[in-house]
Amino acid sequence: MKKSLALGLPLAAVAGGALYVSQKLFDMFIPRVNYVPETSAEKQKYADQYYEYVDWFKKIPHETWYLNEHEPKKRLVATFIQHPDHLKKTVIISHGYKGNRETMANYAHMFYNMGFNVLLPDDRAHGDSAGEYINFGWLDRLDYLNWINKLIAVKGEDEKILLFGVSMGGATVEMLSGENLPTQVKAIIADCGYSSIKEEMTYLLKEQFHLPEYPIEPLVSTINRQRLGFYLGDVSSIDQLRKNRRPILFIHGGKDTYVPVKMAYENYRATKAPKQLWIVKNATHAESFWYNPEAYQHRVGQFLKTYF
Repeated sequence: MKKSLALGLPLAAVAGGALYVSQKLFDMFIPRVNYVPETSAEKQKYADQYYEYVDWFKKIPHETWYLNEHEPKKRLVATFIQHPDHLKKTVIISHGYKGNRETMANYAHMFYNMGFNVLLPDDRAHGDSAGEYINFGWLDRLDYLNWINKLIAVKGEDEKILLFGVSMGGATVEMLSGENLPTQVKAIIADCGYSSIKEEMTYLLKEQFHLPEYPIEPLVSTINRQRLGFYLGDVSSIDQLRKNRRPILFIHGGKDTYVPVKMAYENYRATKAPKQLWIVKNATHAESFWYNPEAYQHRVGQFLKTYF
């Protein structure tokens, strides 16, 4: 009996410690934040360019659109920019983790110069949209379906739609690709999206925190299930891309150490629809545009000439 008790105490301490760490990780990564964290050190050199795009975004004539406008706990907010040429084509841009629609100003500017209207939502628990918890694109994908339907209702049945996202936004449009999309959605561009949030978390646990997958990931996943209604293993770009029927361009930085480049290849292999893959050899995470904006716009333009 004493030996059993002696063994039980350390095991209980280990279990308690694992649960404590898992709760801390959940609290670190999943509740909303009401500010945009500072960018990584290697991207500070782009700050002046970034704020030039933000200034453009703030000054360009725009409309504010809503979903669930009269339900404060469910209200979602987006910016719509109408191109003056009225070419009947709109890009819907999905932002990254802990970002918001303003942080996508450079991409909005690029597509606007290519003749697109631009719709930029704030995801749940980001920016001006409601929500307590970040859901890594899994619930957001359903909100984007509603944004698509709103766009068609406002702009007409003849509107052509491009889906575009970066990082978590890239994964969001990848996961959206597996849904029953309206025919107006013609193509998708996903920049540095992860293959699954479980794989991404396991990778970050090892690389950033030097922690094992077990028991941490299953415990965080269980907490997430209690708070948001789904396990982390449910959040899979790969599973959704297997159902995709739209042409898709994958973009990924070759030196990405946050979402490893192997995930781009996993997403590419999962896709049976027309597809292209562009690895920007020397770019880090979400840096492909900043590394060479002219090359980025050219590569996007070539894809659109073929499939849009």
